[in-house]
Formats: sequence, C-alpha cells, structure tokens
Amino acid sequence: TAAVAALVAALMLGPRRGFGSVAMPPHNLTMTVTGAGMLWVGWFGFNAGSAVAADGSAAMAMLVTHLSAACGSLAWMTMEWIRHGKPSVLGIVTGMVAGLGTITPASGSVGPAAAVVIGLSAGVICYYATLTLKNRLKIDDSLDVFPVHGVGGILGTLLAGVFCSPNLGIFSGNGFSEGISSIGGQLAVQATGVVATFAYTAIVSYILFKLVDRVIGLRVDAEQETVGLDLVLHDERGYDL
Repeated sequence: TAAVAALVAALMLGPRRGFGSVAMPPHNLTMTVTGAGMLWVGWFGFNAGSAVAADGSAAMAMLVTHLSAACGSLAWMTMEWIRHGKPSVLGIVTGMVAGLGTITPASGSVGPAAAVVIGLSAGVICYYATLTLKNRLKIDDSLDVFPVHGVGGILGTLLAGVFCSPNLGIFSGNGFSEGISSIGGQLAVQATGVVATFAYTAIVSYILFKLVDRVIGLRVDAEQETVGLDLVLHDERGYDL
C-alpha cells in the first residue's frame, strides 16, 4: 500500500529539478546506515512480533527475516559489483531493506532455505526494478519506495504462495491456506490480493492527493525548490557550512 501510494505521488508530483542530469546522492551516508540498522533490528519485532507469542513461530519468523535481509544485501552488493566494479554502502543497505520488505508477507509461512532464495531474489529483482523506474520510465521516486518496497512486497507475496508448500524438501513451509491444496491455488489467491491491494491503494491515493492539491498544493514553486524547504519553511538549515 505505501509503495503504491508513493508511486502515485511521484507520478502526480513529477520529477525534481535536475532529475536525470544531476547526481542526487543521500546527504549523509552515516545517518543512512544508522537508520537502516534501526530498521533491521526493528523489523524483528515487526515480523516475529506478529506471532503475538514467544514461541517457535516467532523464532522462525525472526530467523527468516534475518536471513532474507542479509541475502538481499549480498545480492544487491553483487549486482553493483558486476555493473560498476565496486559495491556501495547505499546499495548494501538498500538491498537489506529489499530483503526485509520481501520476506515480510512470507515470514510466518516459510523456512530458512526459502528465506535465502527470497532474499537473493529480492536483491536482484529490486535492483533492476530501481534502474528501470529511474532510467527507463523516468519516474522520480526519490526514496525508491516502489521498486524496493513495492516490487519486493509483490515478489514476497507471490513467493509465499510457492514456499508455503509442505512438499518442497528443505524449501518446505508451513502449508497452504485452509481449503487450498496446491501451489497454483495458493498463487491465485496471492495474486488476487496483490491486484486488489494495488487497485484500491492507487485509487484512494489519487483521490487524497487531488484533495490535498486543491487545498494547500502538493508541490512548491521552482524558486522555493531551488532555495530549499529548510530555509523556505523553517528559516534554518541542517548544515551551516
């Protein structure tokens, strides 16, 4: 839902000035890594805590969350190594977030081996989704919310329908939903959920953004964007150099 809303917002707002022609790296990688570390630890409560118990299910959810995050980070780093000849800190933590987002729909249904596959898939697929969104589609999703959380969430939701199967050897999961006896049947349910969630969120987000645009406006003017919102709105800046 958040990723679809972010995509709608990016499309309605349009790109920032200089997007595609000017490098726009994070202003502080130290803070980026610190925040990512907090996310990684906090995600244990997010996934394992959903068991609402201190039992084997919660422990397994924590384990698969950790494995997927690590594998997502490793996969993204590897893709950067292949493409650019070296990995980046930003890429490593972005891959970690991709792994976390992708395992979330499946964390209560899959085992450790499946989590490794899901994490590696997340790192590779979300990496290419980010390149496609920015370089080919020219959509300025400044925090890569849709290609990382959205594509990862969709991927994880679908793979949950595969790896929940109890008949996959070391990749087996906890079993299908009640009334379902095959991977195909479970995948159909998962895909239906993805489509319904995407459509609902896109429509509601568009309506809400249109309402906000009519009331206070969604975007500042070109001069305010150039000066910077810290100064325009608060008359102060994060760094006085």
